[in-house]
Amino acid sequence: MKPLHTPKPAQIWVDADACPAVIRDILFRAAARTGTAVTLVANHSLSTPTLPHVRAIQVPGGPDAADDAIAERVAAGDLVVTQDIPLAARVLEAGAAAVGPRGEPFTSNIIKEQLSVRGFMEELRGAGIATGGPPALHARDRQAFAAQLDRWLAAQPRPPL
Repeated sequence: MKPLHTPKPAQIWVDADACPAVIRDILFRAAARTGTAVTLVANHSLSTPTLPHVRAIQVPGGPDAADDAIAERVAAGDLVVTQDIPLAARVLEAGAAAVGPRGEPFTSNIIKEQLSVRGFMEELRGAGIATGGPPALHARDRQAFAAQLDRWLAAQPRPPL
């Protein structure tokens, strides 16, 4: 007997305003390989490959516009790729998973720690102390991201043949 309601397949949402191109390329290859939907959301136009499962949404500029668009659309079981800690917190509340472009999965404990560090860094910047930005993305970061993505993809239910 067929189920009355077929659940919507999980998809990947990308906070593309700050997502490195190499990470987007990994996601495009995964979409081509698995048929998983990948949606990039940004406040500027994006170039995407012509693949049936890849699309881009351009939102109006403004603080957190892309984050808000993702948070409004994400569903339980989806994956969100972001460096934005508050967005990751919203995603987890919605029952979705969140991972950073370095492959670090976000958990509620990690988010609490990172919000604390973020607040401290803002205080330092407010006091005029230069804190610098994140380090460059290295090959090991790309590998960690690809491995985390593969784990998430492997956990997704396969459609019946």
